Amino acid sequence: MALAELRPGAGTRYRPIQRPVLVWAFLDAMVLARRSVLATVRLPELIVFTAIQPVMFVLLFRYVFGGAIQVPGGQYVNFLMPGIFVQTVAFGGVITGIGLAEDMHRGLIDRFRSLPMSSSAVVTGRTVADLARNLFTVVIMLLVGFLVGFRPGGTAFEFLLGILLIMGVSFAFSWISAFIGLLVRSVEAAQSGGFIWMFPLTFASSAFVPVSSMPSWLQVFARHNPVSVLSDALRGLFHVNPALTTADTRWALIQSVVWIVALLAVFVPLAVFRYRHTTAR
Repeated sequence: MALAELRPGAGTRYRPIQRPVLVWAFLDAMVLARRSVLATVRLPELIVFTAIQPVMFVLLFRYVFGGAIQVPGGQYVNFLMPGIFVQTVAFGGVITGIGLAEDMHRGLIDRFRSLPMSSSAVVTGRTVADLARNLFTVVIMLLVGFLVGFRPGGTAFEFLLGILLIMGVSFAFSWISAFIGLLVRSVEAAQSGGFIWMFPLTFASSAFVPVSSMPSWLQVFARHNPVSVLSDALRGLFHVNPALTTADTRWALIQSVVWIVALLAVFVPLAVFRYRHTTAR
């Protein structure tokens, strides 16, 4: 959204402030991100329900299934929490697509089209706002994890690197959901389409159980699953899985970064292109 500079003199004249296109796109995205954050704050029930689901998963696997699941070395709660973190932000990313589909359905996007703003700002602003919401949820999960016995080790730098990794995958999954939300034609379809691919990705992984406990044909998929790779990287950074060596952690961390960059490289342009195509009709 262009700003103007007022110049005194004979009459009022306005001179547009010259800034790079990317700067304007960033500023537009931050304005819309603020809008989405404020909308979320005004709906406390959404924040509560978003936090309740991962808490239920923690309690369910910790106290109901935990006694029947054996992990190589260490306690199951320490094995579980990194996987819960990844699952939480993956499921939380679905809200991005639902929100965009709702904005399209209500005609809000048509109002944005009349404004002198970057076409990518609507999608970017939404993903950034949901990144902030997921960060809040992860903080809640950390507190719940400490209450049920989660004890990460390692240095403060490794812990912060783990949090940064969680936020990276949260941002990547939000763009996948954004593309799905812009691809479908109803809010209900965005919700169904957002979750349908999430369940096999999270449960056919090492998020909750070791890959070695799965059938051999499923292990091939589970070992290369981004959720497995990210969960193992977090376990190594948090020093909660004695079975992981330093080399294993380093390799899982490299794979995680590659997955995040690859997902963003594919779905950011796809989501922006889909938004432009949808609003051009």
